[in-house]
Amino acid sequence: MKLSTNLLSAAVLTAVMATATAQAPTAQKLQYPVAHNDNTVDMYFGTKVPAPYQWMENLTSPQLKTWVEAENKLTNDYLAKIPVRGWIEHRLTELWNYAKEGTPDQLKNGTLFFRRNSGLQNQSVVYVQAPGQKARVLIDPNKLSPDGSVQLKFGVPSPDGKYYAYALSKGGSDWETLHVMDVATGKRLADAVHWVKFSGLAWTHDDQGFFYSRYPEPPSGEKAISHAVVDQKLYYHRLGTPQSDDKLIYARADLPHASLGGGVSEDGRYLIVYLSNDSISNNELFYADLGNPDKPDVAAKIEPLYTKNDAMYSPIGHVGDTMYLQTTLDAPRGKIVAAKLSDPDPAHWRVVVPQQGPGDVLAGATLADGRILANYQVVAKSKLELFNTDGKLLKTLYLPTLGTVGDVSARNDSKTAYYAFTSYLYPTTIYKFDVADGKSSVYFKPDVKFDPSQYETRQVFYTSKDGTKVPMFIVAKKGIALDGSHPTILYGYGGFDISITPGFNPMIPVWLQLGGVYAVANIRGGGEYGEAWHHAGMLGKKQNVFDDFAWAAKYLIKQGYTSSKHLGIQGYSNGGLLTGASITERPQLFGAAFIGHGVLDMLRYQDFSGGSFWVPEYGSSANKKAFGWLIKYSPLQNIKPGTCYPPTLITTSWDDDRVVPSHEFKFAAKIQQAQGCDNPILLQTFGSTSHTYMPTDKQIKQTTDVWAFEAYNLGIEQAPSK
Repeated sequence: MKLSTNLLSAAVLTAVMATATAQAPTAQKLQYPVAHNDNTVDMYFGTKVPAPYQWMENLTSPQLKTWVEAENKLTNDYLAKIPVRGWIEHRLTELWNYAKEGTPDQLKNGTLFFRRNSGLQNQSVVYVQAPGQKARVLIDPNKLSPDGSVQLKFGVPSPDGKYYAYALSKGGSDWETLHVMDVATGKRLADAVHWVKFSGLAWTHDDQGFFYSRYPEPPSGEKAISHAVVDQKLYYHRLGTPQSDDKLIYARADLPHASLGGGVSEDGRYLIVYLSNDSISNNELFYADLGNPDKPDVAAKIEPLYTKNDAMYSPIGHVGDTMYLQTTLDAPRGKIVAAKLSDPDPAHWRVVVPQQGPGDVLAGATLADGRILANYQVVAKSKLELFNTDGKLLKTLYLPTLGTVGDVSARNDSKTAYYAFTSYLYPTTIYKFDVADGKSSVYFKPDVKFDPSQYETRQVFYTSKDGTKVPMFIVAKKGIALDGSHPTILYGYGGFDISITPGFNPMIPVWLQLGGVYAVANIRGGGEYGEAWHHAGMLGKKQNVFDDFAWAAKYLIKQGYTSSKHLGIQGYSNGGLLTGASITERPQLFGAAFIGHGVLDMLRYQDFSGGSFWVPEYGSSANKKAFGWLIKYSPLQNIKPGTCYPPTLITTSWDDDRVVPSHEFKFAAKIQQAQGCDNPILLQTFGSTSHTYMPTDKQIKQTTDVWAFEAYNLGIEQAPSK
């Protein structure tokens, strides 16, 4: 059903607009809270680097708390006066309020576990559905805390569905506590496993326990969010026993910064151990034969499979002694091979599905009813294909438009698979796939109050500074006039081998209805073309990332989509580094910027929380050569007094224990005092949220704030008239 773009009544809209217009922010330089600065200077290989705000790394400082509170007041006062903010919040809430469902996990007995959100629930609810029965609520995390501050991070059912192990965290912290529920009764068992971080969970098939990874307890307890983590170990927890009795399965004292994880094969026969060290994309692989799945030997010897740390090795399933493996060995865009556990030497592999064309990257694969279901990214767009175990292509699955295949749920002993699909104008839909007859059908379809027919998504290729062709998605109204007048948001990430692919966000329709254009540049550092694309944007080549982003902006301007004063940029985490570096390198190119939880002090990031894991991507200032790269682009160290920086909103959380908030605090304090014009530089700090988690009500609030800030500073002062 086609809906009006303005669902506010005329009277309400008139009232909102009249009030907001009267209070619109004035174009004068803001009076920023003054942060103490001192004479701290760091020395790197004979180079002195002033660090006057380094005291902000002490997150328990009362002085820091007072300063942050003053910053929040300044920001909230400014945002409250933006004319279009009320309309954005209303329309965004309206569009967010639709039922959402995740791809179901399926057990051998046909029982399904899945998450569903009725629309505006702070967190999605976990349901269980036995064959022939209606789905019922298993865990409602919204009852754990009224403000959504306790997050249900993930959950894994035991193989027969008797138990459900799940992880809770305070404020969405990366630190988790594992609990176990009896599925039949809904009662929580006494088991509690603490100090879990960056871990999966894998049950043994006797339903008596699970493998997990944990770190030593931090010296200051859970409040030590900036404490650097080392020495992760793989353990086995048996139900009904205290954590102190958990069995150590695998550890590497010689590799204190390594990440360890364990998985159990679908039939319960094998434990697979993953080790990642000094690499973002490569890993080592080990295994143990657990013997009889009904009486597994969790003390079985760990045997090496691939230990050269020269590629990615990821098992997708096995049949007898044959393990099917997704790997980048001699195939930087990925291939699928068959290896004998009794003879795993790569020289004796059988290549099942070779590396595909230059634009095809193997994003994931799984065994499904004796076949292989492979998910490819074709220049950041998905293609889902079914092969037999001899490598013959059986079918290319139906996808409704240019977009992204998300979670795929399949089993080698089931004829049914499920997959999620989404795009910028296509809300996430779950499809059911009959592997035997090759037919897909809609399993769950959301109902969003938005008519996408007047808009379109295009993929273009622009030329970057060094001549490299870079792909970019552009979402806009059909037939848009290329007269340079349109408020445009350019988003990017550019790192860690992560591809930015099309996905639905309720804010995109809101932005389009405001007359905006939305663009996503698939810059180097990501995985859009495989490892070569990643390597071209990491370590000493990181400047390519910032150049690609700038040339995306120049393309949008040259083609007439927008102009510098109408062009806003957005980035989060590593993308926050991107936008931070973009405004410090080219402040006149952009009309507004959002820096979300960004890595902004590239000289000290490795000293806090899990920052050391990023050294393979960025390099460390402890290395003379890497220091030479980092000092040239690190946003904090490249702020220049008297420069006119674009209007910028910087966000973080007190509880972000991945990119600790001192990055944002130091950057905001310095750039506010350096600002050479009246453009606002604002800092917004939340509590009881984290790097990857916000309850729905806070997501809507912050999304409204970010986009209203950029909309106003890009020239949007009123809501659409119809």
